[in-house]
Amino acid sequence: MQHSPGFVALVESIRPKVNELTFTQYEHTPAVLLIDIREDHEWQQGFIPQAVHLGRGIIERDIERLYPDKNQPMVLYCGGGHRSVMSAYHLQLMGYRAVYSLIGGFKAWQQTQ
Repeated sequence: MQHSPGFVALVESIRPKVNELTFTQYEHTPAVLLIDIREDHEWQQGFIPQAVHLGRGIIERDIERLYPDKNQPMVLYCGGGHRSVMSAYHLQLMGYRAVYSLIGGFKAWQQTQ
């Protein structure tokens, strides 16, 4: 998908404030919660095994109820790694201390398969 310049600029302004990791790094990190933040229709077309689905539109609303431990390591992913940067940043603002964005998102994972 071609992203608008404004969206890319917003993500790039936030990216330095977010921890990111590759899929290989994720695979070697024990006890990490993997959260797919894509839209419902994207999730229905396929997802990374062991992932839970909590879409971008509701993650901030529901995260504390579902995962109240703010020290729980979690990796967020989207289609290509942009939306997950934004969500990771918001969760950090909410007090989550071990949040990561998966570099390249679902597309990067598909390339490893």
